Amino acid sequence: MATRSIATEIDIAVSPERVWQVLIDWRRYPEWNPFIVGLHGRHETGASLVATVHPPGGRHQTFRPRLIEFAAGSLLAWRRKWLVPGLLDGERRFRLEALDDGGTRLHHREDFSGLLLPLIGDGPLERARLGLLQMNQALKRRCEALASQAPA
Repeated sequence: MATRSIATEIDIAVSPERVWQVLIDWRRYPEWNPFIVGLHGRHETGASLVATVHPPGGRHQTFRPRLIEFAAGSLLAWRRKWLVPGLLDGERRFRLEALDDGGTRLHHREDFSGLLLPLIGDGPLERARLGLLQMNQALKRRCEALASQAPA
């Protein structure tokens, strides 16, 4: 079965705890997130989510992934399938790494697999890559702006 991965990372000058709070505050995504413009569901492994994404240069898409990992403060991952498992699947993963300077490195990736993957071409995957990068930058701006407004 064909597989393709997009892996990104960004350093954010706030603690992993603060990044985590912004990352899981799904109801506020429309305020700052240009890529995942809607995300709803429970914060627990196994929960069904409803996600709406707006890839750069693409149309809004809504899908229903399942939360496959939720480790408070460090890891969030979901998996989605198109029609039936194995046809076209995607797994999104956010992992927070504490840095020695008190900041956070966000590892943000998506793995695609399935029988249809060779047929979709590079366009949708490039839009997904750009979306991940846009979200990373927006998350960094959001977290650092909120930290700068917090009382000392």
